[in-house]
Amino acid sequence: MHGPDGEIFSVYLWIAIAIILVCIALSAFFAASETALTAASRPRMHALEKNGDRRAALVNRLLSRRNRMIGACLLGNTLVNIGSSAFLTSILVALVGDSGAIYATGLMTILVLVFAEVMPKTVAINHPDRMSLFVARTLAFFVAIFGPVLVAVDGFVRGFLKLFGVDASQQRSILSGHEELKSTVEFLHEEGGVARSDRDMFGGLLDLRDLEVSDVMVHRTNMLTLNADLPPEELIREIVDAPFSRLPIWRDDPENIIGVLHAKDMLRALDAAGGKLEHLDVESIALKPWFVPDTTPVQDQLQAFLKRKTHVAIVVDEYGVVMGLVTLEDILEEIVGDISDEHDLVAQGVRPQSDGSVTVEGSVPIRDLNRVMNWSLPDEEATTIAGLVIHEARAIPESGQVFTFHGFRFDVLRKTKNRITLLRIFPAVAEKAAPPAR
Repeated sequence: MHGPDGEIFSVYLWIAIAIILVCIALSAFFAASETALTAASRPRMHALEKNGDRRAALVNRLLSRRNRMIGACLLGNTLVNIGSSAFLTSILVALVGDSGAIYATGLMTILVLVFAEVMPKTVAINHPDRMSLFVARTLAFFVAIFGPVLVAVDGFVRGFLKLFGVDASQQRSILSGHEELKSTVEFLHEEGGVARSDRDMFGGLLDLRDLEVSDVMVHRTNMLTLNADLPPEELIREIVDAPFSRLPIWRDDPENIIGVLHAKDMLRALDAAGGKLEHLDVESIALKPWFVPDTTPVQDQLQAFLKRKTHVAIVVDEYGVVMGLVTLEDILEEIVGDISDEHDLVAQGVRPQSDGSVTVEGSVPIRDLNRVMNWSLPDEEATTIAGLVIHEARAIPESGQVFTFHGFRFDVLRKTKNRITLLRIFPAVAEKAAPPAR
C-alpha cells in the first residue's frame, strides 16, 4: 500500500505485531507461573518465610488461595491468547484475504504451543522454587486486578456444579497428613533422593502412632529371667553370662515377677557387703517391677519411659498374665533400626541363602524381617513370621508343608510342639528358581 492509507496500515501492522509479542510473552508468564507455583515445595517456602524472605511469604499466600491463583493464570492466559489470535488474524486477512484466518490459526498454534506453553512450562517444572520466587510479585498484582472477576466466576461455577449435586466448597483429602509424608519419603527414595536407612527411620517414626506395646515387646517365651531363690554365686554367674544389664527376677513361679535387677546395682551391693555373697538380698536390690497393659500405644509408652526414667516394663494382658517385656531400646529400634553393642547376640534369626531364599526362625518379628530384607509382609494380623503363617494357613502347619501367599513361598522346616520354629522363605523372584515344593 502507498499513500496515507499505506502509512496508517504500516503503523497498525507494527503496533499489532508488538501487541502479539507482548501477548505471547504474557501467555508464557501465566503458563510458567501456574506450573511453578503448583510444583513449588511448600516446606521449602515455609522455611524461607521463617528466615524472613518476603517473596516466599507471598508465594505461601498465593498457594493458600490456590483456586484464586489458578483462576488468575487461566483468565490472563485466555485473554492474551484470544487477543493475540485476533490481531494476527486481522493482519493476515488484510494482507492475503479471507484465507488469512486459516494461516493465522496455524501460525498462532505453533507460536502459542512452543513459546507460550512448552518452553515456559519446561523451565518452570525444572526450577519450580526459583521460578515461584521470581514471578510471585507480578502474579500477585494480576490476582489483585482479576479479583472481582474471579469471585464472580467462582460463584457461578460453584452454583452451576451444585445443580448437579457437586459441592465444590468441601475439600477432602484422600490421605492423612502422616500418609502423605510417608508417601512423599517413599517416592523420594524411589527417585534416589533419600537413602533407604533414612526412609526406614522416618517411616518407623510415623508408624509409632499405629503400634501397641504388644507389637514391639519381647515375648515371654524369649524373655531371659532369673530365679531369685538361686544361690548368690549362681545368680551372679547368670548375670555375667547374660547379654543384658537389666533382668526380671521371679520367685516360686516364672509368672511371679518380683522385680528388675540391674547389674550395676548388684555390683554396688557387692561392694557395700565387702564381697560377702551371703549378705546379698536380691529382692531388696532389685527395682520394683512396672507392669503395663499390652494395648498401650507405643507413643504413650515412650513418653512414660522418659517421664519415669525407667528402661524396662513388664507387659501383661487384660487378666494380668505376663505376656513379655518392653524396653526403651525396643521402641527406639522401631525408629532407627537394630541397636547393637559389644554384648548383644549376633544371631538375629534371619539367614539369607545362596539360592535367594531366607531361613528365618519362627519367633522373628515381621517388622524386623521387613526392615532387614526390605520386604513388605503384612503385620496387622500377626507379630511374628510364625504367627503370619498360622494366620494365613488357618491351622498349625506340620513340618514339610508349603504355603504361598503375599508373593512369597513359605516352607515349614521345623516345628516344636505347637510352635513353628524354623521356616524357609522364597521371595517372588527366587521362587521361580527354587526346587518344586513337595
